[in-house]
Amino acid sequence: MQTVKIPVSIDPIRAATSRLNYQGIVSGKVLKRLNELCAGDCSDVAVSLECGVDLQGIVYLKGKAVTELTLLCQRCMTLFTTEVTVEFCFSPCRTQAEIDELPETYDPIECDEIGEVRLHAMIEDELILAVPLVPSHDVASCHAGSNDMAVGEIADAQQERPNPFAVLEKLKSK
Repeated sequence: MQTVKIPVSIDPIRAATSRLNYQGIVSGKVLKRLNELCAGDCSDVAVSLECGVDLQGIVYLKGKAVTELTLLCQRCMTLFTTEVTVEFCFSPCRTQAEIDELPETYDPIECDEIGEVRLHAMIEDELILAVPLVPSHDVASCHAGSNDMAVGEIADAQQERPNPFAVLEKLKSK
């Protein structure tokens, strides 16, 4: 199989009955929402996609997407690159009843007006969900190091605090 550009959208039923397989790339420049999350441009996304029909007659789009993202470390505020890998298995659905009957192994995906699935948007959504919520280096390679930082004063745990129930004890003795 040769590496090609992944189509923007496909007809999942036609692709599944033909058992199409795609090995290719999605340009990082066209993934605008993903680029907004990154500190720099994301690299091209390597995608492998398999279209088929399972034993129950369910149409599926199964695949994997891998890319490198440049993110801003929230510990030391420097740029770093990280590899993001997602695996997905979707089944196109048109109604809520189809979604309810879908086995747990498949995630539902909507088709547009003409019955096609927008692959680039689907892959971009999966990558956005895989971006770390708080991006940071490994502790060993972070420029902030293992120095714990604190803002303000931390109360000394050894300090003796007055018992809030001491007043009640005085009342009890009367």
